[in-house]
Amino acid sequence: MRRPRFKLSSFESPAVYHCISRIVGGEFLLAPAAVRETLRRMMRRQAAFCGVQIITYSLMSNHFHILTRVPIQPDLSDLELLKRVEAFYGKQAPERLRIAETIAMGGAVRDQERLRLLKRMNDVSVFMKELKQRFSVWYNKNHNRFGTLWSERFRSLLVEDRTEVIRTVAAYIDLNPVRAGLVDDPIDYRFCGYGEAAAGVTLAINGIECFEGAGDGGWRSVVGKYRETLFSKSGAGNAVGPQELEKIREIWRARGRLSPLQALLLRIRYFNDGAVLGSKQFVETLFQKHRDRFGPKRETGARTLRSLPFKDLRILRALRVRVVGENQPRTARRMTP
Repeated sequence: MRRPRFKLSSFESPAVYHCISRIVGGEFLLAPAAVRETLRRMMRRQAAFCGVQIITYSLMSNHFHILTRVPIQPDLSDLELLKRVEAFYGKQAPERLRIAETIAMGGAVRDQERLRLLKRMNDVSVFMKELKQRFSVWYNKNHNRFGTLWSERFRSLLVEDRTEVIRTVAAYIDLNPVRAGLVDDPIDYRFCGYGEAAAGVTLAINGIECFEGAGDGGWRSVVGKYRETLFSKSGAGNAVGPQELEKIREIWRARGRLSPLQALLLRIRYFNDGAVLGSKQFVETLFQKHRDRFGPKRETGARTLRSLPFKDLRILRALRVRVVGENQPRTARRMTP
């Protein structure tokens, strides 16, 4: 039986989610750069239509991570609705032309059509479902393939919408290619939010600005501020090569002390499967709101990230085995940045 995911109503408050989806059988179908480029383009278009913000992301060879904020659902005007439809379907799409004609004639979008479109917006489940479906259709059509592409429904972690928490999860996601041994520095990886922001892409920079703040020196200062978070505070210097990774793993094996951002170079299941991540108060509030999902013997919701140096963070779902892994499969290294 599927566990219902933890979500906040888009009519009540904004919400941040770390979403993960994997290719069926662990196949490396996303390895070609052209395939990941298509997935990224579809991700941006789907986000524009759904009205969600991509904070950061990492597209790997057999899975992807997206950190997204779902804002409170706005009362969209007809022109704003048209803009979203155009961003998704294109200027010549029948749906877009129909709405544009209605507006040009001084009319209003029909309530039935408006409701149908709004149901697909400001919802992380719809965003992920449609993104995966559209990409599956494209991939199977262009690679002479049929059948399911994804191994399961996407997993999600509800993240407290607070700077320190978002920064931690964003760093974990952007360090994926480093953790996999593909690059020593995520600035050299084309398919992650930090790498795209460092190249000056506005949407990627906006994602970092949402938690780091806008810099006085333009996009370079924004990216530079986040880079300090990724590297300087981790004690890893300006890059993290194989020797540095192995040193961190040795400290972990010996149960030594790691800095939080050194720990982020390990694979941490809490950030994938912890259900809810944030302050103790945030997690306890969600626990009480969904008390019926837990057994009567459980008295509190917040759980510590056992064995890891994240003292101010709590998760809702306690994990008992393999809470930390060390390596990606070696075959992941075959993928070029």
